[in-house]
Amino acid sequence: MDSPWDDLTLAFSRTSMFPFFDIAHYLVSVMALKCQPGAAAEAWKNPFSSWFTAMLHCFGGGILSCVLLAEPPLRFLENNTNVLLASSIWYIVFFCPCDLVSQGYSFLPVQLLAAGMKEVTRTWKIVGGVTHADSYYKNGWIVMIAIGWARGAGGSIITNFEQLVKGRWKPQADEWLKMSYTAKVTLLGSVIFTFQHTNHLAISRHNLMFLYTMFLVATKITMMITQTAFMPFAPFEDTLSRMLFGWQQQFSCEKKSKTKSSFNGTGSSTSKPIADASDNVKKKHAKKTE
Repeated sequence: MDSPWDDLTLAFSRTSMFPFFDIAHYLVSVMALKCQPGAAAEAWKNPFSSWFTAMLHCFGGGILSCVLLAEPPLRFLENNTNVLLASSIWYIVFFCPCDLVSQGYSFLPVQLLAAGMKEVTRTWKIVGGVTHADSYYKNGWIVMIAIGWARGAGGSIITNFEQLVKGRWKPQADEWLKMSYTAKVTLLGSVIFTFQHTNHLAISRHNLMFLYTMFLVATKITMMITQTAFMPFAPFEDTLSRMLFGWQQQFSCEKKSKTKSSFNGTGSSTSKPIADASDNVKKKHAKKTE
């Protein structure tokens, strides 16, 4: 007989993302697009460009994973229901009378609910990416990690490419150069689920999905409520960086300090004879004047 905990996590892992969780994901993605400078004006000026950019925000992870696996990048268009749903969200966000959708989304409880539901979809995308990659490369754990990461956080990378095409790309905002918290936590999740899928982690998938999702939701809501960049991985990153790369820097600093001290000692020892010689010259010159 299964325990209530197993029943809860198993039921949670079988939860369908359509339609409510998908709607939350599309809403958060399109609202993030609308908050960009000039996005609303561009939607009125060039609706097709705005719609295509919104689709990149909504389905960027799937597009990137298809590119990495040499599949058709427009494969997401075969799911007509999701494309129509995302397009409807885009339309009411940008063209709703009196901007009612944006005004309703401006309330913090609505933002928290939508962001939490979006993080739930992230777990499902990571698991789907890992499983999909395993169907191509059996036990190819590096490929599985890459595809799971692309599915979960590939939207930001795809939108960076879109910004590059439009001439608005900034190196400071590139996920490859400076990884955000979302990219880091997605990469961690992809590694964990890959180890679980290859039987290197002794935990059931439904339990891991529940625990990882609760961690995502809790950290996201905390960051939104406190309005701070809450980085739970910062202490581990600093410790790991010092363990792997800090010893070489410390050794070079110690070597420089020893070289500097030896140079100072040599300089002081050589300066003494010069000072004594100058004193002798002064004494001889004084005797001649006498």
